[in-house]
Amino acid sequence: MGFVAFLVLLGVFFLVLELIFLPGVTLGTILSVVSYGIAIYFGFARMGVVGGFVTMLVVVALSLVATVVSLRAKTWQRLALNNKIDSQSSENLASIVEIGAKGVTISRLSPMGKVQIGGKVYEAKSEGAYIEQRTEVEVVGFENFTIFVKRV
Repeated sequence: MGFVAFLVLLGVFFLVLELIFLPGVTLGTILSVVSYGIAIYFGFARMGVVGGFVTMLVVVALSLVATVVSLRAKTWQRLALNNKIDSQSSENLASIVEIGAKGVTISRLSPMGKVQIGGKVYEAKSEGAYIEQRTEVEVVGFENFTIFVKRV
């Protein structure tokens, strides 16, 4: 009786593991079905027809309960990450550098490169033509984390 109960609980464990962590028909489903099958076989073999049917009833009932509990929204909310991320990967360039600010290219902009504006180095893109190194430039716009510049 104890071995049959152990196999039924092992089957429920694999079923829940499958439902929550390994969705789809994978190893959890196979192990669950095998555990249930062996438990039902031993239920019939060791406890007779009544014991086998009781084992089948317990397997079905526990499987339904495990499935319902595993798929409820509250179960998923307990497993979900609830932290809210407020940070940014980089500061907003428009709040640091103003349009019209002057700077100097550190590398050749062809069309992307580095510029120094106000003592800080930024990724920049030239507005059209190539701009050689150590050329004075002016900020004309922003896109994501890139500054658009033109030759002064």
